[in-house]
This record gives sequence, structure tokens and C-alpha cells, in this order.
Amino acid sequence: METASTAKEDLKDTLGRAMKDLRISVTDRCNFRCSYCMPLDKYEWIDRSEILSFEEITRLSRIFVRLGVEEIRITGGEPLLRHDLEALVSQLARLEGVKDLSLTTNASLLSEKAAALAAAGLNRVNASLDTIRSEKFRLITRRDDLANVLEGLSAARRHGMNPIKINSVIQRGINDDDILELVEFSRQHGFWIRFIEYMDVGNSNNWISDKMVSKIEILETIHARYPLKEIGRADGSAPAVNYQFLDGIGNIGVIASVTEPFCAGCTRARLTADGRLVMCLFADQSLDLKRLLRSGADDEAILSFIRSAWIARTDRYSEERLEAMNSGDYQPRQRRKIEMISLGG
Repeated sequence: METASTAKEDLKDTLGRAMKDLRISVTDRCNFRCSYCMPLDKYEWIDRSEILSFEEITRLSRIFVRLGVEEIRITGGEPLLRHDLEALVSQLARLEGVKDLSLTTNASLLSEKAAALAAAGLNRVNASLDTIRSEKFRLITRRDDLANVLEGLSAARRHGMNPIKINSVIQRGINDDDILELVEFSRQHGFWIRFIEYMDVGNSNNWISDKMVSKIEILETIHARYPLKEIGRADGSAPAVNYQFLDGIGNIGVIASVTEPFCAGCTRARLTADGRLVMCLFADQSLDLKRLLRSGADDEAILSFIRSAWIARTDRYSEERLEAMNSGDYQPRQRRKIEMISLGG
């Protein structure tokens, strides 16, 4: 383990929220074309020269850990498209003070990478899977990779990653009739499953509230077949509210960013693949850390910059969205947000 040069700071933003979680996007490329996160053809991909190196990512991560970060998640785009990702995992796993290191992936390439990632120190994976029906999988992802995804999940389990969490975004008229099948699949294989309300991330998914299936509806569908009891959030900042099946076979979670915002407990900072600091999943602005890195700034200067940004943080978009929806005054296209493909989950 590397040793942090100083003790962690107890950093708080304007709403008293600490910085505990760092989401790191390592690429904006993806081999799927899911409509709810993939931008339109006009999207300008990040030039490879602008993508942070593993050494730059590790240096910034070490600074974030000094500011209080305890959990790091690697995201994309699809992070497994980044060559030799296990080398980055190894570097991050050696950082003193990191309690959990995870990966969000579509799992299509996971079977060939699971062994190396586990050996490098990856603790667990979150896999995006919205259906286990082949035809519908092709409709949602525009790819025919369901078999590879399922093999990737099995490979992660074989190599000791735990827990393996499945993330399912539920859209009305698309996969709302897949909820019970996904539950049964997760129970059969010992995976955790988390259902996610369809959100207005980015600008290109043409989000309308009518396509959203609420947390209440999701739970009612599941409870009618498999009775549940609420466990609650894993901690105050966890996005999912967890539930346990009364028969003792497995758990589920629901992330209800739209109908039950959890902004008050959000401890997540995000680092884009080109080195920009983003402090909300629905942000329309970012701060350039790469410029500091590549202009020769020392660690203390970068730390001071991040500290000042977090202390001034006021983001509470999901709460503001719900207030506007309740008043009938919500217009999702009025705010141009950073695309999901750049932010990861």
C-alpha cells in the first residue's frame, strides 16, 4: 500500500455533504448504442491526446483521497475498451485509504478481462443489463451481445468479485414487463439487482416523464410475486434503497432519482476521461483539472483547486427537478447537461 502524505480532510460543501466517492471515466467510447445514454451522431468524441493517462488518473485519485474519498468506481463509456485497464486497477488498488474499488461495465468484454482485473485488485462490478430477452436486448443496445454479457457476469463470479450488481434502467413500453424476469434471473444466480428510474441524463435521450416507471410501481410489481421488506440505504450516501426478499433468497435495490431524490446525501465527485471535475450527474458545467496537471501544477495547487470547488458546491438538481415537476413547470430541454457517455454512472 502507498501511504497518503497527510491525513484525510473533513471536507464539506455548502449543504454539509462530504466528498467520499469518486467516479472515474476512462473513455467516452462504448461498443453499445443504448438510446438512454448514447448521444446522437453529432457528438464530438474526445481526442485520444486529451484522455488522461493512467499515471495522471492515479495522481488525481491520490489527491481526491486526501480530500476524503474512500470509494473509487471506474466507468466509461465502456471502461473495458480502455487497453490494459488492469494496470490502472493495480495502481488505484495500492492507494492508502481506498476502501472499495469497483467497475461499472456493460460486461460484454468482462469474460476475457475478469481474471486480470481480479488479480489487480478490483473488488466488484456493477453491470448494466436491462433485459435477458435476446430480441429486446438487441432493441435496447443495438448489439447482439447478450450471451457475452451473461458469460461476463459468470466469469466475474468465478474470479471472486462480490457482490456482482446488475443495474436495470426501466422504461415504460420498453422493458417494464421484464422486471420479474430480471428478479428471477438475479435470484437464480446470486446477483444483486438494482432497478433505476429512467432519468433525464444528458440531452439526447429525449426524456419525458411518461416513460419513467416509478419506484412505487417497480416495488408493487415485485412484491406481488416475491414479498419484500425494506432494509434501507447501505449508508447515508448510497443511491439505492435496499429490500430483502422475505423468503431469504437475495436482495434488490431501487434508485429513485426522479421520484425520491437523494441529493441531500450525495457524496460523489466525477472525473471525466479528459480530466474535468463534475460534481453532479446532471451538471451543465465542469472544471478543468487536466490543464493544471499538464501545466506543471504541484499536488498542493491541484488539491487547493478541488477543495475550493467542493466547498462552493450547491448542486441539488434532482430535488429541483421534482419541485418543478410537482408545480407543472419542468422543461428538461431547458438545461443543456453533460452527456452520460462522458460521465459514466
